[in-house]
Amino acid sequence: MGDVFLISLKDGGSDLNLTEANYVVHMDTWWNPSIEDQASDRAHRIRQTRPVTVYRLVAENIIEQKIIKQHQQKRDLADSLLESGNISGSLSARKSL
Repeated sequence: MGDVFLISLKDGGSDLNLTEANYVVHMDTWWNPSIEDQASDRAHRIRQTRPVTVYRLVAENIIEQKIIKQHQQKRDLADSLLESGNISGSLSARKSL
């Protein structure tokens, strides 16, 4: 059994490099997917020689499922804009949550 280091998602995204981490477990879903990605990336830094596995724990039938769905929509929109695609026709002002 190894050592465990617990830190909040918000703190994990601020100037912290975890070069010895093997696993990252997200237990609290954040509205901004890039914040979660940045926190996960803290374990994929220089001098990391082992594979890193990232897990996300999401409970059923609560708002986290909607947040995860929104993450994918945000990623798709960002990818489309970066690729100069035209996704603007599929956007609407309708509230999805």
